[in-house]
Amino acid sequence: MGAIVFNVTTAALMVMMVNCGLGVVGRETLRGRPLPWAAIGLTALAVGGVLLQLAWPGAMDALDADPAESGWWREFTSVFMQNGGLFGGLWNLVTLAAVAALAQWYWGGPLTLGFFLAGILLPGRIDTLLGLGDGPGTDPRNFAGSSGATYFLGATLALAFLARTRVPKELALAAGVPALGLAVWLAQDNGHGLVSVYGFALAAAAWTARRLATRPADRPA
Repeated sequence: MGAIVFNVTTAALMVMMVNCGLGVVGRETLRGRPLPWAAIGLTALAVGGVLLQLAWPGAMDALDADPAESGWWREFTSVFMQNGGLFGGLWNLVTLAAVAALAQWYWGGPLTLGFFLAGILLPGRIDTLLGLGDGPGTDPRNFAGSSGATYFLGATLALAFLARTRVPKELALAAGVPALGLAVWLAQDNGHGLVSVYGFALAAAAWTARRLATRPADRPA
């Protein structure tokens, strides 16, 4: 029962983020949008990782993020490996494609890739800085998978939607992403929730910086 609740809340968090992305981009504009090349590239890497796993039995051992093994590359390559079984792998691929596309259409390709990279590099380091972890995890389920970086990126869409809308229902949806993320982390020790909070916070800083950079200079009286 606990696993079912975990999966349901994790999926609900993603659905909220995708709806925030659709809201900030505009559902009615999707057909006219250009191809999201950054999203296509990230998804292609993830699909390539799955194909490599199928073709090479040793791929996971060589490329996952097992802290007992050495290799600087593991932090990056592990993101494009999947260890959640057939359904979990498909979920990760589909959500990565959707979230990255929506992010590119709002943030642009370079910033989307930057947020995704931040989703790989920052969570573990922030955990250590804040004392939220006891060093490298030992659960093999955490050694691979694109979901952490995807949820981090998805949360940036919630911040963008929160900053853009004034509709109470939409404000509740956007604010609900970090709120649910924090709740599932506290109640279930669900790392997807915590990385969503981190992504939301980083996006708030990026959105503020972009607003300040584009604000017209005050004219002298």
